[in-house]
Amino acid sequence: MEFSALQIATLLGGTIEGDQNVLVSNYSKIEEGKPGTLSFLANPKYENYIYETNASIVLVNNDFKPSKPIKSTLIRVPNAYLALATLLQFAEKHKPRKTGIDKTAKIERSAKIGKNVYIGPFVYIGENVVIEDGVQIYSHSSVNDFAKVGADTKIYNSVVIYHECVVGKNCIIHANTVIGSDGFGFAKNPDGSYFKMPQNGNVVIEDNVEIGAGTTIDRGSMGSTILRKGVKIDNQIQIAHNVEIGENSAMAACSGIAGSTKVGKDCIIAGMVGISGHIQIADNTTIGAFSGVSKSITQPGQIYQGAVAIPIMKNKRSFAVYRNLPDLSKTVYELEKQIKELKEALNKWVNNLP
Repeated sequence: MEFSALQIATLLGGTIEGDQNVLVSNYSKIEEGKPGTLSFLANPKYENYIYETNASIVLVNNDFKPSKPIKSTLIRVPNAYLALATLLQFAEKHKPRKTGIDKTAKIERSAKIGKNVYIGPFVYIGENVVIEDGVQIYSHSSVNDFAKVGADTKIYNSVVIYHECVVGKNCIIHANTVIGSDGFGFAKNPDGSYFKMPQNGNVVIEDNVEIGAGTTIDRGSMGSTILRKGVKIDNQIQIAHNVEIGENSAMAACSGIAGSTKVGKDCIIAGMVGISGHIQIADNTTIGAFSGVSKSITQPGQIYQGAVAIPIMKNKRSFAVYRNLPDLSKTVYELEKQIKELKEALNKWVNNLP
């Protein structure tokens, strides 16, 4: 499909600088821009490319001030990155949707299947499962007994949703994710062997949640593991039993949260973060990459970082000291030597007193 600059600006509520009739049919990076494509400039680091790009239309922030002539048509918007996301979502919604049930799918008779669904090859739908309208389930996935999937949710290939788990509306679950596997619960016998604690809870995923590929979300041992509305989870993440993640929090790849921890709303957890169990993370907390959080964060709106996570400014000051340790060590040795010499001189002076 082709769109004019005028149509795009109208959709985004933006203003045009250049040819309002220029057409685009695809997207491109600003450094690789081609005629007939739309690009964007949100990060000032890439400004030099806007003067060279061949993209026909470029989205820019309202406050962008060019220092050279630009041959592309500009559309000014409050937030170029958000505007691009809006366009991409608009285009995604207008792609043809798959519907129908593949003949190789296995659906138990007690399952309830809504309208306009897609159930792909070799999908399994268990007893008393509810699949609401517009759901898409791709090949080799399984939704097990008494589970529920809300309207317009998309489940990609080889996803497993265990029994009694609940997935809300407009969610996206990427390939090879497992929802509702047993939590890591074992009691130790007197002889040192382990006795498995049955995991009788479930997972509840509210509306508009996205979960990346290869992620595992354990069911509650009792009660539920809960992802609140709007949560975004990246690839290859582990969320343990009875964890709760608040609304609109986001978590980057290869991070993990141990059991029964409560993460507040609007939090950002960067990649490779480890969070201990049975603690609380306050609303609007940011945790930097490679951090380890072992204690509750009780004050909202803080940024933490470090192998033992501490407030970020304290971490930076600590790292500045760490970086200078070789010089500091040399200074300490020199001071020790001088103190020793001073002591020896003082002792000689004292011994020579009449």
